[in-house]
Amino acid sequence: MSKYLKFKTPAASQATDLAADFGLSNHGLIHLDRVYWNLPTSALYEEAVFRNEGAVAHGGPLVVNTGKWSARAAQDKYVVREATTEDRIWWGEYNRPYDPEKFNALFARVQAYLQDEELFVQDCWAGADPEYRMPVRIITEKAWHSLFARNMFITVRDRNELKEHVPEFTVIAVPDFRTDPRVDGTRTDTAVIINFAQRLALICNTSYGGEIKKTIFTVLNFLLPLRRVLSMHCSANVGPEGDVALFFGLSGTGKTTLSADPGRRLIGDDEHGWSDDGVFNFEGGCYAKVIRLSAEHEPQIWATTRRFGTILENVVMDPTSRRLDLDDDRYTENTRAAYPLEFIPNVVPEGMVRSHPKNVILLTCDAQGVLPPIARLDPDRAVYHFISGYTSKIAGTEIGLGIEPEITFSACFGAPFMVHHPFEYADMLKQKMLHHGARCWLVNTGWVGGPFGVGKRISIRHTRALLNAALDGRLDEVEYRKDELFGFDVPTSCPGVPDEVLDPSSSWGDKDEYWRRYDGLAARYIDNFKLFEKGCPAEVRAAGPRRWKG
Repeated sequence: MSKYLKFKTPAASQATDLAADFGLSNHGLIHLDRVYWNLPTSALYEEAVFRNEGAVAHGGPLVVNTGKWSARAAQDKYVVREATTEDRIWWGEYNRPYDPEKFNALFARVQAYLQDEELFVQDCWAGADPEYRMPVRIITEKAWHSLFARNMFITVRDRNELKEHVPEFTVIAVPDFRTDPRVDGTRTDTAVIINFAQRLALICNTSYGGEIKKTIFTVLNFLLPLRRVLSMHCSANVGPEGDVALFFGLSGTGKTTLSADPGRRLIGDDEHGWSDDGVFNFEGGCYAKVIRLSAEHEPQIWATTRRFGTILENVVMDPTSRRLDLDDDRYTENTRAAYPLEFIPNVVPEGMVRSHPKNVILLTCDAQGVLPPIARLDPDRAVYHFISGYTSKIAGTEIGLGIEPEITFSACFGAPFMVHHPFEYADMLKQKMLHHGARCWLVNTGWVGGPFGVGKRISIRHTRALLNAALDGRLDEVEYRKDELFGFDVPTSCPGVPDEVLDPSSSWGDKDEYWRRYDGLAARYIDNFKLFEKGCPAEVRAAGPRRWKG
């Protein structure tokens, strides 16, 4: 921008007021035009609007459009393969190896590309626990990306701390820079590349804000388990008695919605660590899906979409009235709101609790319509289902997904962000559950009465009633049946929920078709787990489903 506009922008005079002594030349970024350091929300609003990056909607949120990249480019993520990662990374579909020399050559081109440009910097913390938090730096081309980082991570409020901030990991987001597959060895002209040796990540040719947060999450997933901290793709809340609940699940399964419970305090909505001292949030904000959001059913999250400081990605806004239409999916199903955690009432302001989970919830969105809405898992079945990570990818959460949900198995309910082998995370989870006496529940937020296109999505009212009963111990007082195929325990009744809801076969007109589909799902589980059998103990392998005998 600065190559074409040679006049002051709204925050130009304050650009370096909050600058760190550890400058961008330490990252090899030199001959820059102007760097905007740690601008607050209001100044970033002014810069974003001035640069035509977004518009202010009724109520105050900043509405932006990410263009082609309205979801994660999951197939374009790489990890540099070098001495420190060679034997520690779970190489494969989600951790594609990248050559160190190619990374250096690519970074040199990025450095040249950024000369004479204006940049924005946010110096933040990742991790609310002072014992484990990591200082990070997010360097962006766009003002709204800097606001995104400010919303999502833990901001540094003290001027002296900002001045002395030295990042342990840096992300450089250059959405207008395209990689060249012929030169760079990338799959496309988009790439997200993490270099652990250099403590540096490049995000090229994508404007989707989620890439920034998930890059830092991936970094923590590598580093924290080496310090005996379980990193988790989950939301977390805590009850009046200090009982923590974890909600694992992929995007679209209900992590954010179900953890925002007015009767419990929210710790965080997406990424957490479980240490020997308790549970802590990695972030300082929330990144919630808002497509067809209802003020009636999700009032806390809905309220953030009418508030100054929230970023709305790809939400439709009437340009004249500035009113939002959260039901309009013309740009994507994956419309998002990024807002500070403090926007949600009844949160844990410290982002951490010195108590341990009593309930672990594994959320799955079963598009086949065959799983029960809730089931209790013993420790070995908990490990089996955690490693399996069965769910359905919901339209819009990744590039290339269509309207119909896509059956998937995502290890640890977050395979794209896991860096070690899944059993390492699963075994840590089991040991912590056993040590602290936590119960594990498999909760289905998918379809009932038939598969997608035939049945309907499970009522959020019923899901909340089942969860509340599990968390407050009322499900300890009811009878259970043993599931014929999966062997987990399914309650036969629950206060506030019709009994037939707990038996998914009862809502199918064709019972034989139900069992054929259920058997088909069991077969998919068995086939998928073959990828992980090596290294898993016999008791975990035996915790899988059995085929239907008719």
